[in-house]
Amino acid sequence: MRILLVEDEWSIANFIREGLEEEGFIVDVADNGHEGMRLAMEGLDTYHLILLDWMLPGLSGLEICKAVREKSPQKPILFITAKDTVDDVVMGLETGANDYIRKPFAFAELLARIHVWLRTNPDEDKEVFRYGAIELNADKHLVTKKGQRIELTQKEFALLEHLLRNKGRVCQRNRIIEKVWDIHFEYDTSVIDVYINFLRKKLDDPGVSSFIQTVRGMGYRINDTP
Repeated sequence: MRILLVEDEWSIANFIREGLEEEGFIVDVADNGHEGMRLAMEGLDTYHLILLDWMLPGLSGLEICKAVREKSPQKPILFITAKDTVDDVVMGLETGANDYIRKPFAFAELLARIHVWLRTNPDEDKEVFRYGAIELNADKHLVTKKGQRIELTQKEFALLEHLLRNKGRVCQRNRIIEKVWDIHFEYDTSVIDVYINFLRKKLDDPGVSSFIQTVRGMGYRINDTP
């Protein structure tokens, strides 16, 4: 499962990210409000839960929370903040947050609250992605075509999952390299083309145009419908 963490204190963000990744979560981190807002809006169908600091450079956690809640009423949002008065808690919850954890906190408490909200807001349907005869189950790390298992490498699976999660939208090359390869600096993105070809060889029907479309100068896209 993927979590968005918006926290501007590096030590806290790193502590949370490392702990969650050890628990098997995929964690994207933003260290300011504008980046947090961008990732949250782009990833409404991707993130299972959002962790928000309140006081952030640029935009506040409250502003991000309100924007997310308007677009995604069921998305679990947890504030992690030093603000701890009753009025602060009430304001955060009234803005749309589901829960509120005060700094400093034990990681075990944060993890327990995350598990509670993920159970309370099951997202199983969003973990199964289909395109025609192709089905990807993210929880089971399984891809099938016409009911037959297709063996993919870890990177092939991650790339296909990213494309399917963003079905109907152009997946830009720089975003693919960030999300799938976890590279956040200038890098030769031709590796993406290699893995796209791997997927096409394993999943395309002979003599039929590939279900993964090349958008020249931008990236790749899987259409909304076959």
